[in-house]
Amino acid sequence: MEITRIRNELSVKSKNGIGFLLSAVVIWSIITILFLLPLELNQKNIFMLFATGLMFPLSVGISNLIKADWKSKDNPLGDLGLYLNLAQLIYFPILFWGIIESPSNAIMLFAIITGAHFFPYGWFYNAKSYYAMAPIISIIIMLLGLFLDGKILWLEPLAMVVLLLFLILMVHLDYKKKSFKYIRKGA
Repeated sequence: MEITRIRNELSVKSKNGIGFLLSAVVIWSIITILFLLPLELNQKNIFMLFATGLMFPLSVGISNLIKADWKSKDNPLGDLGLYLNLAQLIYFPILFWGIIESPSNAIMLFAIITGAHFFPYGWFYNAKSYYAMAPIISIIIMLLGLFLDGKILWLEPLAMVVLLLFLILMVHLDYKKKSFKYIRKGA
């Protein structure tokens, strides 16, 4: 089927979006450090938002470094990746509510939004790892947030780092498998 071939080509050329995932690891590591600092919770939440400003430039830089085509302009589905990423911003009112009304839950809400937004990338990259990890991340973070009950909040972004690293491993293995097939077919 033509669409499957296009998705697999996108997956290989963009390396399953690993540049963006590695960038997320850096950002969630920064957020972990922020939540370890002796700052007021409101300050931590504001700095958490500021840290997300690094996402795009860092993703582009890392993608270029690992030679991943982050634009995919020659692929008919290339622009869809940008739309899928921007869709995450639509959920930010939930995050803003958390920062205002329930500051100790803001980090959990942000991590759940981040994890859940990976789901459509399962289709986009034809990578089952995204389908699996989106609900796993969301549920683990929710349970961790409920268990921590507003205490030792740095464990939530640290858990995101670990879960993202696991996702990176899974999508990297998927990329390797597809790239081997892609090279064998002489594409």
